[in-house]
Amino acid sequence: MIEGYIDEIGVPVIDIPFAGRTWVATLDTGFNGYLELPEDMREAVDARYLGRADSLLAGGNIVTEDQYAVRFPFDGDVHRVRATFSPGEGILIGTRMLAPYRLTIVFPDRKLFLERE
Repeated sequence: MIEGYIDEIGVPVIDIPFAGRTWVATLDTGFNGYLELPEDMREAVDARYLGRADSLLAGGNIVTEDQYAVRFPFDGDVHRVRATFSPGEGILIGTRMLAPYRLTIVFPDRKLFLERE
């Protein structure tokens, strides 16, 4: 089981230790991809370019982004999944990455739990 928390602005997050530091990862249930990673993580995940793809954002905006195959550590395993990269420090974890899990958010206690089904 992965335990996380609701941050000070009400966002569900988990901490992911990787490549010599701890990264804050937002669980984004409005994002149906796998991952959006910070540019600083590119080498550590062994990114391999796959091509460009369109993504539909909230509000109906479409963006074209470079997609990469990456090796990403999650819940004790290393997963080979698709990712995009962006500036900044945070990770977005989308619903494709979360598909094998049950997500429970307890807002009054500011806690969250991910359990593999």
